[in-house]
Amino acid sequence: MAESELAVHNLSVARGGRPVLRDVSINVPRGEITALLGANGAGKSTLVLTIAGVLPALRGSVSCEGVQLLGQPPDAVRRHGVALVLEGHPVLTGLSVRDNLAAAAMMHARRDAEREIEAALEIFPELRNRLSTAAQNLSGGQKQMVVIAQGMIARPRYLLIDELSFGLAPSIVSRLAETIQVIAQRGIGILLIEQFTTLALALAKTALVLERGELVFSGSCEELRNNPEILHGAYLATGKKLAGSEMAQEL
Repeated sequence: MAESELAVHNLSVARGGRPVLRDVSINVPRGEITALLGANGAGKSTLVLTIAGVLPALRGSVSCEGVQLLGQPPDAVRRHGVALVLEGHPVLTGLSVRDNLAAAAMMHARRDAEREIEAALEIFPELRNRLSTAAQNLSGGQKQMVVIAQGMIARPRYLLIDELSFGLAPSIVSRLAETIQVIAQRGIGILLIEQFTTLALALAKTALVLERGELVFSGSCEELRNNPEILHGAYLATGKKLAGSEMAQEL
């Protein structure tokens, strides 16, 4: 295991008494985007929620550059450098955009908090004119910017993004895709769950494919593109189609 990786080893997780992940082992390197693919119900969200400390594991290990994370609460995992961006861009609807960012910055001293908020606004300057707006009145794309900004305020070494493009217009997806590429170039490792397979493979260097809770592929995105039957098999195994009709055509 490299010292500059987020490492998961033989992770098994059950939800509601039902096995969801079975002996999953993955590595997420710094400075790269790693795509996590698979049909609905394959265990993708369960994996990132377990890494982030939200869900308990039956067995296995999760470590961030040598620091064991499994069994620690989400706040501790975040302090150790792993931030989670939840699916559906959930914001604190009753608070303004500024207060949403301030809530994420509470882990820092006041001076550091202001600096981290400013750094987040440099990533998403669109939010500057919306700071006093109630988060519930934002568009879906703006909400996604807020939750990614909240993750960045934690000064992560790794960012777990669950469904970057869910429910968003193509122009917003393009903007967010550019942003996470910039974030990765800053040395942050990104584990990306993305419904649009072609987008994920275009952004990522490495791809992971889950099928019914088991890892069935780990390798380069180029290798996965050259072997489309792997991905088709993972989706067809659960009777699901690839997201978007163009996906089956391009793969």
